[in-house]
Amino acid sequence: MDLESARRQIQSNLERMRVLYAKPVFDEWVILAMGAKYGGVLAYSGTRPETFRRQLPDDVEPLRALAAGRQFATGDFEFAPDAAGPRYDALMKIGAASYLVCNNTAKTMAEIRADARWLKAQAVFFELGEKFRTDPLAEA
Repeated sequence: MDLESARRQIQSNLERMRVLYAKPVFDEWVILAMGAKYGGVLAYSGTRPETFRRQLPDDVEPLRALAAGRQFATGDFEFAPDAAGPRYDALMKIGAASYLVCNNTAKTMAEIRADARWLKAQAVFFELGEKFRTDPLAEA
């Protein structure tokens, strides 16, 4: 999958999740790639385009701690249950060396999961992982 197709797929799935959850599950997302130009950021969508790069190392720390020492296959994902505010809540491997990180800037994953509508929205997130498993993001 090329970057533009990946962006469209992510946006489409997050919109489907919003509809099922009746409010945004994730209001911010970033595609990160190891060794990529642009500081590893391939794409960003969210409410803080001017500041997210500066805060990114701190904001991904909860996910980095959860992922430390683990091997992820393309399509695998992890959630940080207590990552509050600008801290990223979800990580998905979408290519050989690329990751999607998602955030709800108002709620933690624990708060999102407390709503029964999360179960339907989670299925759409899983579907997104399966799409990348079968058609990974091509490394640029």
